[in-house]
Amino acid sequence: MQYIFVKDLAKHLGEEISLRGWVRNIRSSGKLLFIIFRDGTGEVQSVAFKPDLGEEAFEQAKRLTIESSLIITGVPKKHEKIEGQYELSVKEIKVVQYAEEYPISKKEHGPDFLLSNRHLWIRAPKQWAILRIRHTVYYAICEYLNDNAFYRFDSPILTPNACEGTTTLFELDYFDEGKAYLSQSGQLYLETGIMSLGRVYDFGPVFRAERSKTRKHLTEFWMMDAEAAFVQHDENMQIQEGLIRHVIRSVLRKCDNELDILERDKEALRKADAPFRRMTHYEAIEYLRSKGSEISHESDLGAADEVALTEGSETPIFIEKWPKSIKAFYMKRDPENPDLVLGSDLIAPEGFGEIIGGSEREDDYELLLSRMQAEKMPIEDYQWFLDLRKYGTVPHSGFGIGLERLVTWMSGIHHIRETIPFPRMIYRIYP
Repeated sequence: MQYIFVKDLAKHLGEEISLRGWVRNIRSSGKLLFIIFRDGTGEVQSVAFKPDLGEEAFEQAKRLTIESSLIITGVPKKHEKIEGQYELSVKEIKVVQYAEEYPISKKEHGPDFLLSNRHLWIRAPKQWAILRIRHTVYYAICEYLNDNAFYRFDSPILTPNACEGTTTLFELDYFDEGKAYLSQSGQLYLETGIMSLGRVYDFGPVFRAERSKTRKHLTEFWMMDAEAAFVQHDENMQIQEGLIRHVIRSVLRKCDNELDILERDKEALRKADAPFRRMTHYEAIEYLRSKGSEISHESDLGAADEVALTEGSETPIFIEKWPKSIKAFYMKRDPENPDLVLGSDLIAPEGFGEIIGGSEREDDYELLLSRMQAEKMPIEDYQWFLDLRKYGTVPHSGFGIGLERLVTWMSGIHHIRETIPFPRMIYRIYP
């Protein structure tokens, strides 16, 4: 018996093969039985004809329920009506299990019900498509970085101190060592790696104890942080742009069917693969004020501001050179204006908001020490980080990408909770 995947049917037209998977849908019409069969790599309509299958086997097949598991043997052929699709003429069906009545039906279900049944909801076609796009985005990011001299450098999840303050950290007791925290970013540890490997990145779960209930927030999510020696502000943005454009191309090339299932506007993604626009924070604020906003020049950007800034733009926009008062202590000051930092946020079009935050890092020991003292940070706890500025310091930059934010944009879906297998939010930790 030759077992294959649905994705490989085109290579076996006219051959007898077997597939292993589940029933997504089933209907009968007289002597014909139509099974929509899926195996994780795709789905195919399988047509069983009673005289071919035999009466007893046909009656057993009619008992199949949604999500029943089975091994199905038959001959694949081109679909008579739909170009590029295939059908399976069924010769034999072996039932692995008749599934009980499936709790997720075709009727409308509320989000709370679906999230409580997330372990089953991920089988739905749209959830399948989103998770496949997530897989593609993840590997596209790694592929681009690997091809541009970055090395994987895994930073710890348990940390003794914070990257940007402790107000949004999950705290726990760590044996006899006192308090520890779940990491909110691997950035500080990554900076150690550039002195060894030149360019590094990590990719893993991070945690933010924010009481945010917006459609763009999770308490546990996946972050890719990258750091590069001898890279300054402008080149840092060039690397980010190249990475995002590579992701767009990868998704369009590898996830055409998934984008169709999600009814994603593929043309909007194609148009985003063009040179990104740049605005300074000052220019962005002036633009918003010209549109009637009362936002000040010392303000961060809210979700509505990000939407307004990208309205009408087909490509993402870098907002660069932010006021130092609203950015982190480790960001390099702009030599042309010390009240600004050489940092940037990348705002996606179509209202999807910020997807990258990055900056050139401060490489001067005394300057960094003075800022940490001004913010009353425990210097002894961060001495290892300061040491990087004592032993072979160089200009360097970095950035972070929230995987789920990027997948939300690529998929064109409304809520970030669907972009991760099991979302963690302030009111949900089950299942």
